Amino acid sequence: MSSKKPFYITTTLPYVNAEPHIGHALEYIRADIIARSKKLAGYDVFFNTGTDEHGIKVYQKAKQLNLDPQKYVDQASAKFREILPLLGIATNVVDIQFNFIRTTDSNHIKSAQAFWALVKKNGDKAKDGPYIYKKNYSIKYCVGCELEKTESELVNGRCSVHALQDLEIIAEENYFFKFSAFQKRLLELYADRPDFVIPGSRLNEIKAFVERGLEDFSISRLASKMPWGVAVPDDSDHVMYVWFDALVDYISAIGWPDDVVAEKKVSGAFKKWWVETGGVVQYCGKDNLRQQSAMWQAMLMAAELTPSKTIVVDGFVTGDGGIKMSKSLGNVINPLDVVKEYNADALRYYVAREISPFEDSPFTLEKFKEAYNANLANGIGNLTSRIMKMAEANIKPVKTKPTLAKEFTDAINCYDIKSACDFVWSKISALDVLIQKEEPFKKLKVEETKAGAIILIEELIKGLAEIALHLEAILPETSFKIQECIKLNKSPTVPLFMRK
Repeated sequence: MSSKKPFYITTTLPYVNAEPHIGHALEYIRADIIARSKKLAGYDVFFNTGTDEHGIKVYQKAKQLNLDPQKYVDQASAKFREILPLLGIATNVVDIQFNFIRTTDSNHIKSAQAFWALVKKNGDKAKDGPYIYKKNYSIKYCVGCELEKTESELVNGRCSVHALQDLEIIAEENYFFKFSAFQKRLLELYADRPDFVIPGSRLNEIKAFVERGLEDFSISRLASKMPWGVAVPDDSDHVMYVWFDALVDYISAIGWPDDVVAEKKVSGAFKKWWVETGGVVQYCGKDNLRQQSAMWQAMLMAAELTPSKTIVVDGFVTGDGGIKMSKSLGNVINPLDVVKEYNADALRYYVAREISPFEDSPFTLEKFKEAYNANLANGIGNLTSRIMKMAEANIKPVKTKPTLAKEFTDAINCYDIKSACDFVWSKISALDVLIQKEEPFKKLKVEETKAGAIILIEELIKGLAEIALHLEAILPETSFKIQECIKLNKSPTVPLFMRK
């Protein structure tokens, strides 16, 4: 068993009712950069992602295509899994245990049902319980969000996030989760851990939401109306509401409840990845803030499990001028098209450094090309070529022992990937400036200055090695190529990034 300190990170699980898009790619890449950075810092990493395959909109999509729901989700989930290696995601990296979970997996279904049963059992004996109960109700429901909406959340009678979709009116008897019982405990969690939600503005947002008072939410649907879901234990007339089912994946992926024995003692994977890490780091979009940082945390409290460690909230990727991406506007960016035209590292660079780590940011092909040429082709690509051409012609291979810089690890520990990238590119710029100032390519031609030029080239090699080490997390393929050039003392046979 590894003696390295464990670190557990997960993305949200995207619904499979639509094709993978740039928002999915952004979340995958950013979580991957954190996972790789932690691996570089000496951690043993568990990296979880997967697909959310139940719920009304998935069921409706399958019906629309005239497919059996299971057949549909099998096909759709495969598309999300196949995109990961194309984005350079660490599916096969030493010290990163990669996991792809599907909510239709039998182990996950068993865990979701065990979680339901535990929450119900705990609530039946709690002073503020029961935590799960039945009642008749009528709500306005956004299928796009898979959430009920209050009047204060609507704009012109529609969901602000899915303004083109009609709300559904649901009126039936369902099981409910007693969300209202956890207001005080959630506020105490936020007060005790000011970095629980990152950025702080999102923590303030969820605090304000909880402070206004919590309403219990429905956690089941009638199987006669919507059969596509995990069966409620001991009640085959109901299936679980999709959020109650899907959120459990963060613990079902690491051995819960199999690793929990009598007297709540834990062992195995759950002990390593949840107890010893202090919980999971969860990446999500800002439209998932309520589900991840309030609903899920209350569910964990009801199960008497410790909360998550950190919720990192991304903004939206928009079109130019902050306009929402949509097919009708023609501003949708397909991440695979970008990878095909450029490469995975080019896309990774853009979502890591050119898009705000926490706020909405535009993504246009024009902006992408400009950044690509300036910072990749003319930046790290050109720098590597200049240094290695001088090295190959004038010096022997240089032994290097690069180390991670504190500025880089500090930024990563705050999940500020842009600042981490800015630090690396400041090092790239500094080497460029040094070359321009000292002009070793000229000094090599003069006998009196040649020795000093060789010493300078050796220092440039060491600087390039430092850059390559930090790029392992951000641009893994580029980092490998640079390190191979340094090892072999050869310039790249083809440019790292062809100018477009």
